[in-house]
Order: sequence, then structure tokens, then C-alpha cells
Amino acid sequence: MMNTIASDSVFDVEEIRREAQSSIQQGAVTRDYPLDVKRACQILNEALASEILCVLRYRHHQVIAKGINFPQVAAEFKEHAESEESHMLEIAERISQLGGDPDMNPATIAQRSATEYGATDGDLVSMIREDLVSERIAIEVYRQMIEWFSADPTTRRMLEKILADEEDHATDLADLLETVDQHKPSMFNQ
Repeated sequence: MMNTIASDSVFDVEEIRREAQSSIQQGAVTRDYPLDVKRACQILNEALASEILCVLRYRHHQVIAKGINFPQVAAEFKEHAESEESHMLEIAERISQLGGDPDMNPATIAQRSATEYGATDGDLVSMIREDLVSERIAIEVYRQMIEWFSADPTTRRMLEKILADEEDHATDLADLLETVDQHKPSMFNQ
């Protein structure tokens, strides 16, 4: 019965088995992986650099947040830092699954990142705006990455989840900005 099922299969299971055994050192990357693996890892390493930079920026903002809204704002920065760290690890693990080396070299993170670390003076409104701009950049970059990875459903789903988180962060920050910046015109009205 097993031979009957195998011979009626749409797939050449014996060929798939031979290929899997002969390329076992490649882990999850099979011969039918549809993308340029080296380019995929390069793109993911750029996203990894952006996530690392976001973790650092949010942690910095969390520590230096001062003023009457300190507890609420610092808590938001902490929550976002933890989320960005989770993204960082997910991307690093995916790079490793694809056979690449997650590049966490601190000397080149800023050059590879789509976002910037920033330079705030400790002003809450400035920090929130800086983080909101970075989230908006990340949203656009992740949308483009999702399109590039459309033929790789595993990476695409990971990026879609990260994109949803980044959109939540942007919404949270926009709401927080309205709350903290009650006496200044909204950045959306400028």
C-alpha cells in the first residue's frame, strides 16, 4: 500500500529524500528555496540592524524620560523596547535558519539601519516624535520587505507580524504624543 501511495503521489518522494540527505548541512534551506539566500540574509541583516537600533533608542528614552508624564511615557518606551528586542531575535533566528550569520556588529549597526538613533535633549515630546518617525520608517520598510519575500512564506509571515507590531507602536506613540503635547500643535496638523 505504501508503494502505491508513493507511486501515485504528485511528488517524486524518492528524489526529495535523496536531495534532503545529500544537502543535510543546509538545514532548512532546500534546493527549491525560491530566493537568493545571500540577498535574503543581507536584507534581513539590515532589518536586524534597525531593530537593534530601536531597542537602544527606546531603552535610552526609557532611562532619560523626565517630567510629569514620566511613568506613562517610560512604561511605553520600555514596552516598545521589549517588543523590538523580540523582533531582533526573530530576525536573527531566521537569518540563521537560512544559513546566514546574524550581523550584530555594533560598529556597523547605524550604517545598516533604516532608522536613526537620534539625539534628543531629554524632552518627552521630542523623544516621542523621534520614535514615531522611526516607527513610520520601519512600517514602510517592512511593507517593501514583505513584497520582496512574497515567495518565502515563513519569512513573509514573520515580517507581517513584525509590521503589525510596528503599526501598533506608531498608533501608541501618536496617541501618547497627543496626550503629552497638549499645548503644542499636533504634528499631524503641520
